[in-house]
Amino acid sequence: MSTPDVTVTDVPDARRYEARIGGELAGMATYMRTPDMIVFVHTEVESACEGHGVGSVLARTALDEARELGLRVVAICPFIDGWMQRHPEYEDLRFEPASRVAD
Repeated sequence: MSTPDVTVTDVPDARRYEARIGGELAGMATYMRTPDMIVFVHTEVESACEGHGVGSVLARTALDEARELGLRVVAICPFIDGWMQRHPEYEDLRFEPASRVAD
């Protein structure tokens, strides 16, 4: 299967990246953002578009923009987290806390 023409744009007022095919919403990745960090909370692809690479285009575009903006990434969303694990060239974006609290 080929990946359809997917356009991804950041919609800051809605706090999400939107993936569109032919102007129709195909998927979205919601986030919270600070000046230094972006937290991906949830990713969703319309059922009719699943299996066509929409989620991958969405993840790659959002993470490429995070890199361009110098943002660290927290992937609460299992899709974004798994995508980053499968694409180690993006692991350097992952936020790592400076210290850990232990009992």
